[in-house]
Amino acid sequence: MSRDFVGALLQLNAEKGVPREHLIRTIEDAIESAYRRIPGNEDVRVRIDPERGEMLVTRERLVVEEVEDELTQLTVAAARAFAEDPRPGDVVVTEQLGQDAFGRIGAQTAKQVVLQRLREAERDVVYDQFASREGELITGTVNRVEPRAIILDLGKAEAILATTEQSPVEHYRIGQNVKAYVLEVRRTPKGPQVLVSRTHKGFLRRLFELEVPEVHAGTVEIKAIARDPGSRSKVAVASRQEGLDPVGATVGQRGARVQAVVAELAGEKIDVIEWHEDPAVFVAKALSPAQVDGVTIEEETRVAHVTVPEKMLSLAIGRGGQNASLAAKLTGWRINIRSDAQVAEPAAPRAAAAPEAADAAAKEVAS
Repeated sequence: MSRDFVGALLQLNAEKGVPREHLIRTIEDAIESAYRRIPGNEDVRVRIDPERGEMLVTRERLVVEEVEDELTQLTVAAARAFAEDPRPGDVVVTEQLGQDAFGRIGAQTAKQVVLQRLREAERDVVYDQFASREGELITGTVNRVEPRAIILDLGKAEAILATTEQSPVEHYRIGQNVKAYVLEVRRTPKGPQVLVSRTHKGFLRRLFELEVPEVHAGTVEIKAIARDPGSRSKVAVASRQEGLDPVGATVGQRGARVQAVVAELAGEKIDVIEWHEDPAVFVAKALSPAQVDGVTIEEETRVAHVTVPEKMLSLAIGRGGQNASLAAKLTGWRINIRSDAQVAEPAAPRAAAAPEAADAAAKEVAS
């Protein structure tokens, strides 16, 4: 082989992004595989010296005390013909072969195997690249709009944004740049399959990390998130730095930071509230923008009984119970809401967060 081979290796390494050592080993394995397809070549070994541009093809046998495979093994006594002091477990070279030992048909086979192995190596590299990004944001270009998914071009791979992971208020067009949250990366025969989402609460978390330096640095912590994608979200934040207002830092001056996130979510409303270790205080804050008169906590049943002014009752509950439901998901507590008038004159609660939603929310303290 000539030094042109070295140049070809370096070019492949640059184009495919496959580490040079991995690339060389892949080619060695592929050529060995092509040799071994010819009967009698089961003991062939191939080594490539990329610096000198040379390929060494040899026959090698494993030295054993008792031969079980005559095609790849030989006894200590037989090995003495090829080595001075062979011992069981040694590998001895029994013959050196020319690089064109298997002829034109074998060379064509070797070329096909090499190309196939290179494709596999490239897919492995791409898979590893994206698998390491699970739980992160990526940006892709809309390549195709299909009935059940949007296909995003990521360069060396495609991402699938299923309709179930799309906000109901968003629309996409070919060529549009779209941010998404990497849910899962699957290995397939055609290469890595990247599954992404724009409705996952992790997507909202990453957007705030992108827009709020304090969140990215960890001085402001996002403790919990509850989303109704495309409509409304609640985000609970806490400060890890004394004197730092977590809500103010997250919202930004004149709301600039939170508005940048809202714009990315096509107008989805976001309530940023301060997390509190006292569940009564946290529940009261979670029902923002409604004002709360009082909260009574039942630890055993994880129910929070909330009293609000009569004029705040509909705001606390929200349209279709949305505000109360999101507050329950955010805090992990079932929430029963009554007005001060109802407390004075007991009656059935006007609204209650779904128990199953609250139970699930209790396990959702932001991942």
